[in-house]
Amino acid sequence: MNILTFVLVLLVAIVLALAGFTGVASWLIERLNPPVGSFIDIAGANIHYVHVPAPVGAELPPLVFIHGASANLKDQMLPLRPQFEGRAEMLFFDRPGHGWSERGPGSNETQEGQAATIATLMDRLGVKDAIIIGHSFGGSIAATFALEHPEKTRGLLFLSAATHPWPGGDTSWYYSLSARPVVGRLFAAMVANPAGLMHIDAATTCVFSPNKAPDVYVDEASIKLVLRPQPFRANAIDVEGLYRHALKTAPRYPEIKAPTVVLSGDADTVVYEEIHSIGLARDIPDAELVWVRNLGHKPDWVAPDLVAAAVERLAGQPRDLQAMARQVEARIAGDAFGTDMCVNEKAPN
Repeated sequence: MNILTFVLVLLVAIVLALAGFTGVASWLIERLNPPVGSFIDIAGANIHYVHVPAPVGAELPPLVFIHGASANLKDQMLPLRPQFEGRAEMLFFDRPGHGWSERGPGSNETQEGQAATIATLMDRLGVKDAIIIGHSFGGSIAATFALEHPEKTRGLLFLSAATHPWPGGDTSWYYSLSARPVVGRLFAAMVANPAGLMHIDAATTCVFSPNKAPDVYVDEASIKLVLRPQPFRANAIDVEGLYRHALKTAPRYPEIKAPTVVLSGDADTVVYEEIHSIGLARDIPDAELVWVRNLGHKPDWVAPDLVAAAVERLAGQPRDLQAMARQVEARIAGDAFGTDMCVNEKAPN
């Protein structure tokens, strides 16, 4: 066997081994993280959702939760459903291509397409309008939803949102690579799963830093579902297209008329909060910015009581969100988890 033949055989063996590992690992991930809700077909995409019907005498409007990148409906449902149980109708769902939802043959690769899917899901379930709660990447969809479907938007709550163009428009190399048509599919099918499993704990630490990630977070929130090839690539396409979407959509934010609260920490290691959150508060008329010192990217898990108060404020109840933010700050003032490896990078000028 000459050296060229040996190299080719070795490459084929590596490819088969990586693809086989991904297949087995994906099967195991699905067995350990089964669907928790119902399914409905919307324009050819089977959408996974959890609908909590309105209780008798509900004190709050319906709530629709839009999760961020690399996540699924459990990421918001676990910390926030207990805050509103028995008080409001709630709709949690896996965004198209994420969790257990299919991407579908339509336009779900865009924020406008996903907003349309949400609007149809609301119609099918009899939700006339709602307070829309978007976390991280879900914030860009929440803003788009308010622009495209204002009649369905009772209010807006942005949690550590990603909504505005940022200098350079760069994103992580593996998102850009995975979004490509051919090499992206190969990367997702062979490399993303084993590499992701090796780095998921460190990545989770940085998503929460400087606050502590709950020990049960990865398993109970089924975060590993994103490491399957199709969801991984759908997630990459979403993130890689965010900058282009923000360029065309952010100038329209002053058109939003819905009552709005923007909740953000100043220690976010995932997004440039000084661009996105401050930008939302600047651009949306009468939006209230709730700025929390030493809070990272996960207010839904770290400060669910503050999130609940923001919803109540949007529902017209008297809530001093700034005073509550100071209480949260006192609670997390000493947090410094992951600060030795997670960089709270500030936006370049």
